[in-house]
Amino acid sequence: MGTGNEGGKIVNGIDTGRLFETIELIKQKPDIAKFKFRAKNRWVDGTYNQGFVKDFYGAGAEDNTRDEAVFEIDEPPVLLGGNKGSNPVEYLLVALSGCLTTSLVAHAAARGVKVKAVESRYEGDLDLRGFLGISESVPVGYQEIRVYFKIDADIPDDKKEELVLMAQKYSPVFNTITKSAPVAVRLEK
Repeated sequence: MGTGNEGGKIVNGIDTGRLFETIELIKQKPDIAKFKFRAKNRWVDGTYNQGFVKDFYGAGAEDNTRDEAVFEIDEPPVLLGGNKGSNPVEYLLVALSGCLTTSLVAHAAARGVKVKAVESRYEGDLDLRGFLGISESVPVGYQEIRVYFKIDADIPDDKKEELVLMAQKYSPVFNTITKSAPVAVRLEK
């Protein structure tokens, strides 16, 4: 990220002065850049369960100051659920949407690009034969995810394309999905 914005300048709702101060502080003290996010889950019945997010570790300290968020997770009736919430693969698309959008807007702000509006839509192809164990040749997860952005800003289309590329480059969720972070799953005794 280049500098060049005066401290305290708000671009796209982001205080770019604070952003650049944070970047400089992290350069001096890299340990404060290490965060640990957490989620919990509780099964309720059938395909219905609830996810919870409250506390996290970041900037060298625990933070439990926000209200707990509850995510209702279920399947539609065609997948044996009761439609009491979005299903997990839809939440994955929502997580991707939030992270790409946040990354795009923040990096645009860092470059002084004022964005009037950003909309995006997400589609993922999933074949249940993998999940149901019917075919070993069919992936269990998404086979492809497509993302479509609309950006309203007073910049040419090639600069909008650059913003979309930057969103991909700097989005933790996009990079976790595309580069497949290791996931350790254990029985807690």
